[in-house]
Amino acid sequence: MSTDYCPVYSPFFSVLGVACAMVFTSSLPPVEFPFRTPSFVLTLPRHRSYGTAKSSIGISATSVMRPDLMVRCCIPVVMSGIIAIYGLVVSVVVSDSLTPKMPLFTGVVHLGAGLSVGLSGLAAGFAIGIAGEAGVRGAAVQPRLFVGMASPLIRFMLILIFAEVLGIYGLIVALILNNKGTVKDVDALCPGSFGTGLGAGVVNNQW
Repeated sequence: MSTDYCPVYSPFFSVLGVACAMVFTSSLPPVEFPFRTPSFVLTLPRHRSYGTAKSSIGISATSVMRPDLMVRCCIPVVMSGIIAIYGLVVSVVVSDSLTPKMPLFTGVVHLGAGLSVGLSGLAAGFAIGIAGEAGVRGAAVQPRLFVGMASPLIRFMLILIFAEVLGIYGLIVALILNNKGTVKDVDALCPGSFGTGLGAGVVNNQW
């Protein structure tokens, strides 16, 4: 039975939160990133993670002059890929709580959890992509930016870590919200099962 506290559309908000958690941490709307060189124009495919795509542009440019630095310059790509794991964790946790009979409060809290980790991951992806591209381009000019001396490596890694931690903040908030959205006595708040009242009305010719 649908009530004001437990409407039939409550699970929609939870599903929307799951989608937001994965979409915002994994992809962006269709965007092209042109990269011009004296000999060719490279356009990356659409629907790619911004952090991975932006860092890959710098890696491609660096590898032309310094192919030996290609593996070392993959650090931003790896860190941007970790952000999608945050969205995956929240999506799995929220999906585990999905039921047809759900309070509206729980659905809205799940939506907030998905938006928290999704938008935080989106910001972290932008930060890692922009900082990573600049870092790998600078590594072609000064390889000690990554290796050789501890201080330049630590400084650059700190930039990426502080960008990555934005997504961790969103993950922590999302997990806290998911715990707060748990309602213990759902059967008392949402009596009956959805569809019972409609079926009984049709059988008794009350419609």
